[in-house]
Amino acid sequence: MHRHWTTVLARGALFSLLWLILAGTDPWSWLIGLPSVALATHASLALSPPRRRRPRVLALLAFIPYFVAQSLRGGFDVALRVLAPRPRIAPGFIDYHTRLTDPAARVLFLDTVSLLPGTLGADMHGQRLRVHAIDTGVDVRPELVALEQRVAALFAREGHG
Repeated sequence: MHRHWTTVLARGALFSLLWLILAGTDPWSWLIGLPSVALATHASLALSPPRRRRPRVLALLAFIPYFVAQSLRGGFDVALRVLAPRPRIAPGFIDYHTRLTDPAARVLFLDTVSLLPGTLGADMHGQRLRVHAIDTGVDVRPELVALEQRVAALFAREGHG
């Protein structure tokens, strides 16, 4: 029973942080935010019941500042590209083969790829991730490797070097 409540609290905190990032610090936003966080927490528990394997807490605490920094960096990069007098874009897709084996880790990786400047996780089939890049002239693979290693650390998985 204790494990269930820690899962509920952890997911609620994660959705609250996400709401704070998306909606800002306006206290009135929580009129919609609190019910949204409660519903998102409930839906996540229904769709993905708690398992014995959870992200490591210290790795999660280290991941949060990275998450926020990459969100800001990605937003600024895209804004600068499209607002430039001559937009610097050459959109296209790249394929990336992940070493992550844990399904939850792969889903988190797919979802967080969108944080990286000019990237969007488009699809995943097994170990192959399809990434939409705003500029295919920029090699995003080193950033994908770094993100993959951080996600692997969250789930304490090996296979990354």
